[in-house]
Amino acid sequence: MENIRESHMQLKKGHRLILFPLPLQGHINPMIQLANILYSKGFSITIIHTNFNPLNPSNYPYFTFHSIPDGLLECEASTEDLTLLISNLNVKCVEPFRNCLAKLLLDALDEPISCLISDVVWWFTEEVAKGLKLPTIVLRTNSICSFLAFAALQLLLDKGYLPIQACRLEEPVHELHPLKVKDIPVIKTSKPEVLQETINKMAKQAKACSGIIWNSFEELERDALTTLAKDFVVPMFLIGPFHKHFPASSSSLVTQDRNCISWLDTQAPNSVLYVSFGSIAAINEAEFQEIAWGLANSKQPFLWVVRPGLVNSSEWLEPLPDGFLEMTGGRGLIVKWAPQQEVLAHPAIGGFWTHNGWNSTLEGLCEGVPMICLPNFGDQLINARYVSNVWRVGIHLENNLDRGNIESAIKRLMVEAEGQELRIRTLNLKGRVDLCLRGKGSSCQNLEHLINYILSF
Repeated sequence: MENIRESHMQLKKGHRLILFPLPLQGHINPMIQLANILYSKGFSITIIHTNFNPLNPSNYPYFTFHSIPDGLLECEASTEDLTLLISNLNVKCVEPFRNCLAKLLLDALDEPISCLISDVVWWFTEEVAKGLKLPTIVLRTNSICSFLAFAALQLLLDKGYLPIQACRLEEPVHELHPLKVKDIPVIKTSKPEVLQETINKMAKQAKACSGIIWNSFEELERDALTTLAKDFVVPMFLIGPFHKHFPASSSSLVTQDRNCISWLDTQAPNSVLYVSFGSIAAINEAEFQEIAWGLANSKQPFLWVVRPGLVNSSEWLEPLPDGFLEMTGGRGLIVKWAPQQEVLAHPAIGGFWTHNGWNSTLEGLCEGVPMICLPNFGDQLINARYVSNVWRVGIHLENNLDRGNIESAIKRLMVEAEGQELRIRTLNLKGRVDLCLRGKGSSCQNLEHLINYILSF
């Protein structure tokens, strides 16, 4: 990174960027990756972060950090209602953020601040920065396909798709091909009107800002980008996948168990199914047990991430079926958290059972690992549909989550001809990722355009 940075220092000396990540794991990771990319191009980086899920500055000695109070009550910080959490953060962080940004601008005598890069879910930041005469570029940490679906929720409500009716789940959503009604990204919340307000304000900010950065690449989402550009006329910069610009690095809020890498070293190539459902998703005990039985009955090696809190009302592995660990023996390994990028790049990994968060989906695609899709909520539903039906690199577990269906899906992916076909397509897509990040590849060119654009402010 230092060599790349040195080659750009003369051009960009004295340009500082302020980044403001949303304090959720799936949003922190890409923002820190983006910070590393821009740092490597010669920019100085300041990160403003909240006391909620705070970052550890000692992990990033080349960045400057400023913490702001979030004002959350204990009950607000511990809520499982993400819509209310995000809404409360947006309301309570406005003044602390404005004060912090104003002070940074006042103190920036020797090193001018070029712009603010904010997570688009912070819906107030563009207006605050505009008041301080600072341009704002927003980062969207999800796919363009999912952004289009969220932006269309009012249209879907007007068309009668919402509220979703159980009898219509399998119907196609003609306005958002290839989605079905059951893929519409409804997020469970006690305040649906707050969810709609959040989406509206997010879209409004995206249209008003100076540009949008996407953790995606043109070869994957060109059609979605064309559609989006009809309504969002701001400059778009698809410079992803972010994590492939540099060797695997971690901004994990959870301690990773690296013992799984040495265990993978003992396994045959393409033999292990990696199972991880992300940092937020929760399942009930009955679903957990069906997953466990499916893994056991498949007879395939597996590395299973069981995050504390994954199973509702459970500490960790208490809901496992009696005798599960003895039954699977050395064939399976369960950990609390894993270095996912490193795991997916390991030659022993032959499949990825995922919740299809966008970071995880991209990481699987980048390593040529075919997927079993088990989306939980929000954009995961859309990503899973594209993985299975458009890019055709995964098997969608979309009906009954029972041990028989799970066992069948695992065998189809890991040992049958269907899995080999999926693997070939995924490897082809991996090749396109590699090309977009090299030389005159689309992401490389878009990154240069982004740098020049920032320098024009």
